[in-house]
Amino acid sequence: GDKSRARRARDARLRLSTPLPGVSPSRGLGSAMSALAFPAAAPSHARGVARGNRVARGNPASVVTTSTRARASASPVAAATTLADEVRPDFPILEQDLPDSGKRLVYLDSAASSQKPRAVIDAHGDYYRNDNANVHRGVHYLSGKATDAYEAARVKVADFVNAKSDREIVFTRNASEAINLVAYTWGVANLKPGDEVVVSVLEHHSNLVPWQLVCAQTGATLRHVGLRPDQSGIDLDELEVVLKEGKVKLIATAHVSNVLGCELDVARVAEMRAKHAPGAKILLDACQSVPHMPVDVRSLEVDWIVASGHKMCGPTGIGFLWGSEEVLESMPPWMGGGEMIQDVFMDRSTYAPPPARFEAGTPAIGEAIALGAACDYLTAIGMDRVHAYENELGGYLHDALKSVDGVTVYGPGANSPRASLAAFNVENLHANDVCTLLDQAGVATRSGHHCTQPLHRYLDVNATARASAYIYNTPNEVDVLVEALRDTIGFFKDINGA
Repeated sequence: GDKSRARRARDARLRLSTPLPGVSPSRGLGSAMSALAFPAAAPSHARGVARGNRVARGNPASVVTTSTRARASASPVAAATTLADEVRPDFPILEQDLPDSGKRLVYLDSAASSQKPRAVIDAHGDYYRNDNANVHRGVHYLSGKATDAYEAARVKVADFVNAKSDREIVFTRNASEAINLVAYTWGVANLKPGDEVVVSVLEHHSNLVPWQLVCAQTGATLRHVGLRPDQSGIDLDELEVVLKEGKVKLIATAHVSNVLGCELDVARVAEMRAKHAPGAKILLDACQSVPHMPVDVRSLEVDWIVASGHKMCGPTGIGFLWGSEEVLESMPPWMGGGEMIQDVFMDRSTYAPPPARFEAGTPAIGEAIALGAACDYLTAIGMDRVHAYENELGGYLHDALKSVDGVTVYGPGANSPRASLAAFNVENLHANDVCTLLDQAGVATRSGHHCTQPLHRYLDVNATARASAYIYNTPNEVDVLVEALRDTIGFFKDINGA
């Protein structure tokens, strides 16, 4: 029960507050990767393809990236530092020790929320120190400055995903609000009895519950498809069967799973849509892709993507919806109020064109400006470079966890591309217990269903532990995680007399 778990966690404090045996900066493959640098690449919006050529784990210095731009700019001589070594000074929050154990913080929870670089924190603060005023309607100096900075942030987001125009970017509170915006505008206006919305079993609740509500309201039917047997993604053959029935009006699914780490073959989904359901729309939940890889909305052949700022080095309270100008123009307003109107009379109103039509009231101005700074920060690194580094680090994380006896890692296998996250369970241990004791060793991971209860039921587990890395994490931190995990397993074996 919860009390016994809490007691075991307290008992573990003393054991886990001592130095972990065998942890060294020069340990194993982590050391080899620490000597590897991915050369800086100019920012690219070209989507990577077929990233299955992952380097053999025993020789990370021979890293292979399928990004043409990264290959072209590769230096024959590797530098002495990794991407993480370069960027960590920008994240002061990582340079702290836990007060109870004295352990250095190892933050492996970036799939839930990333840390923020100084540039983003400064941009947020600078707005309130120097430019604070409401946007769009004022003619005074500060209002002009605030409006310019706010709309400049929209341009930065548009450039980051290679949108045709900044008019295709709608600022929202988060990705959940962005999905609800589509559901309650396009969905309510277009879905009717006999129509079908198709999702998958791996969806985040934010891309499932809104469609449940809207289907109940409109009389449309919500269907779902399962996973491939190897957990490498949704079953696209099953999706094709559903599309062939001719009733699907919307496909809504994740670009990258926040639990399995698998990436959707968007090109195949778009091809099947064009062949079997040309009138259907596609919404892509890109929360776990936009922060980690080049995303080009012009080449994806989808109608909407959503993303959240706090997962891509930006602040909380801001996200965005991208939609093609044609699709956004066809959508009615959702929330009424200031900003979203053109003319208001006592008995009727006319509405502003997108994106203002969907941004009622005073927006999150400082947060949007800081999100723009996050786009600048990641663009300066180069998303090809981010993806190449995380592709390798994610493979190392997966293999390191798989090497621990009694650990099950979910998602694609070692030879498949996967995000830099891994959901796992330890035999006979609850994920909450595992993550509680990992925290005593300074390692921040997340336990629970990660807003994917249907997926966990599909996997026949109540919860999983999840370690998720980002640009500031190092292979040595993965080593610390694995050693702490082994120590945690050993602790429970000791107290259980195993």
